[in-house]
Amino acid sequence: MADITVTAANVKAGANAVVKTVTAGAAINAGEVVYQDTSDKKYKLADADAQATAKVAGIALNDAAADQPLEVQTAGDIDVGGTVVVGEVYLVSVTAGGIAPEADVLTGDYVSIIGIGTVSNKLKMQILISDIAIP
Repeated sequence: MADITVTAANVKAGANAVVKTVTAGAAINAGEVVYQDTSDKKYKLADADAQATAKVAGIALNDAAADQPLEVQTAGDIDVGGTVVVGEVYLVSVTAGGIAPEADVLTGDYVSIIGIGTVSNKLKMQILISDIAIP
């Protein structure tokens, strides 16, 4: 499998969405996964390559350049703007900002669950940061 191919214009908050406004620390597109950088408190693209960047904070709902406001969904249903498999567990990808199916996360990658596919285009977000790399 591969990361979800996201069409940014189709990303939308769904039922019971929990959304917050933050400051982008880099160029971010709707549908990309973000983490909060502890050094400057800004939100940047998450990836599974390092413990710090795998601490998923949510999924961007809009495009933003560095230092611009960014809407981030942290829980609830979300239309991810791409196709997902019902029942599949999705995690932060090794590709910055990407959402990967569980099978794509490999040895040395840090595991942070984003959610589970509920219908062909939606995830039920429930972030779980394990702080554990796959041995």
